[in-house]
Amino acid sequence: MVKATFKNLPSAKRQRIEKVLLEEFSNYPLADAKVSHIVKKADIARGAFYKYFDDLTDAYVYMYNIAIENIHANMSPDEKFDPDHFYDRIVKFIDKTQNSKYERMMKLHMSQNEYLIPDNFKIYSRQLLNMSPELWSAMVLSHEVINLCLSDPESQEKNLARYKKSLYMIAKGME
Repeated sequence: MVKATFKNLPSAKRQRIEKVLLEEFSNYPLADAKVSHIVKKADIARGAFYKYFDDLTDAYVYMYNIAIENIHANMSPDEKFDPDHFYDRIVKFIDKTQNSKYERMMKLHMSQNEYLIPDNFKIYSRQLLNMSPELWSAMVLSHEVINLCLSDPESQEKNLARYKKSLYMIAKGME
């Protein structure tokens, strides 16, 4: 977890480091990212990096959470299964991602990095356990269609159409 020493930095310095972290994690998968790149570009000592973060994965998770907070901002949660609401939220999420400074980082996250974060799938699994089968199905499909649309924007329209049809099939199964 990001340390208080980082959170308490002057805003300009913290933002400079965040900019460098975003650049590193947008250009390199987590497995290839380097602390040496970050400290050099951010103009901080290597020891300072470890005063701010436990390790590279900690810094990555910090930046990923910032990206998700920015992309998910102003999106209402799903309390019950509504195909149109689900579809609209995912289209909005994809659009906000594709039109943000986080797009490249999110593509790398979905294609490579989410598998490298300790306990990521255990946390995801436990979040889904409390959902109805319909919400669970829609969430799994949502994750997949986001991945497909970010990885293959040329097929986005077809993937979203199939996703919407699948959401209605889930809704029909509830009747």
